[in-house]
Order: sequence, then C-alpha cells, then structure tokens
Amino acid sequence: MRSFLQLTVKVNYSNLKLLTFLLLFIGYILILGAIRALTLELKGLQTSPVEGFTVTANEDNMFVWTVALYGPPGTLYQGGYFKAILKFPSNYPYAPPSIKFLNKVWHPNVYENGDLCISILHPPVDDPHSGELACERWNPTQNVRTILLSVISLLNEPNTSSPANVDASVMYRKWKESGGENDEYARLVRKQVEASRLDAEKDGVVVPETLEEYCIKTAPKPNDDCTDAFDLDEDYYDYGDESDDEEEYEENAEDSGQGEN
Repeated sequence: MRSFLQLTVKVNYSNLKLLTFLLLFIGYILILGAIRALTLELKGLQTSPVEGFTVTANEDNMFVWTVALYGPPGTLYQGGYFKAILKFPSNYPYAPPSIKFLNKVWHPNVYENGDLCISILHPPVDDPHSGELACERWNPTQNVRTILLSVISLLNEPNTSSPANVDASVMYRKWKESGGENDEYARLVRKQVEASRLDAEKDGVVVPETLEEYCIKTAPKPNDDCTDAFDLDEDYYDYGDESDDEEEYEENAEDSGQGEN
C-alpha cells in the first residue's frame, strides 16, 4: 500500500510539473504574439496616424504606451493637450487594454482617478445589467486605431446612461438641455483645457488650434529602433510596471479644476 501511494505521488508530481511547463509555454507564446501584434500596430500608427493623437511605446516595455490627445477644433476641448497611459494585457488582442488619463479630465465617462470607461474596452462577457450590446464590447478584431477613434467620439458625445462620473454626467445634461445657458460644465472643461496647455509647454508640444492644423497632412517617419518586430528584449515582459509619467502628473492634479462642485 505504501509503495502504491509513493508511486501515485510521483506520478501526480510529474503531471504537475508537465502542466506547469505547458502553462508557462502557452503564456510565453501569448506574450510573444502580443508583442508582435503591438509592434505591427505601432508601426501602422506611425505610418498612418490617427488625427488628433500621437502614440509612443515605453522604451522598456512594449505593453505600456503613452497617448497624447489634442482637443478637436470646434469643441469644448479645443486647444487641449491630454495625456494618457494605454496598458495592454499579456494576452492582447484576446483581452482589451486599459486607458488612464494622466491629467484631470472632467467627463461623464472618466472616473475621478483618470480611468476611462468605454464599451470597447470592456471584456466580451454577457452582462444584462450593463446595457451594452455584445458587439459594442471588445473582440480580437479591434485594435488601437479603433480604440482611439472611439475615444475621440466619446469625448464629444458622452454616454450619460452609464456614467463613470455621476456629477459630471448631471452637469453635462444640464448644459445640453439648457442650450449652453447652464455653463458650469463648459467652464470646468475649459479650465482643464487651459491647465493642459502648461503640460504642452513643458513637453515642447505645439497644440493644433485650427482644423487645418489638426488634420494630418504628412505621416512622420517610423522609429525603427523602437519598433523592431523581433526585438524581444526581456524588459518587454515586465508589462505590469506603471509609467513614470503617471506620478509626474499626479503632483499637479489639484491645479486642474476637476471635482470642484
């Protein structure tokens, strides 16, 4: 009986080692595929940028990108310069990334900590209480380009039926329903736009003001040093680290005007 138990333990231990190896191997394949997918997307965005955005990958971590969003002309956000961190999971594109604004954004679909709430970044699970259709949620055919286009659309047309910031949602509805007479929402947004200009000056960025400046006429040259599809440096696997930019922006959070009710 003792010999049988010892044999069973050895067999189970061997199976556990094999299972662990298989899980690690599958994880490695997923990470490798994610890095290649992100590298191709980054090159595509550098070759054919999305109007109103610039994207750069973290030098040490392909799973963390910095996004700069320019406020579209003719909107409350005109002249604004808003930076965000785009973080990808190790199994991208089978799971959605997340977006967190670094400077304050007073918006119905942005949490007070900067996290963006948007359907396209929600996992493809059935949730009858969310009010979202399955086709509105994330699927592997989505990419960074579709995310950015959805973000700029949401910025101008918030989803007030399921707000992340209830106070901002109420304020926005009052502004819209009053035809602009109740301008508390507009004043808060414009205050944050002005605050964001200081960030642009610090970064040496000229923010487009007119439609002609906003629209991209020429595509920048891709940085091949940063987007080598097969440069699988081990630092890229450290996808859980936060960007240093996040701490830098948090220091100036109180000057942005968000949350003044």
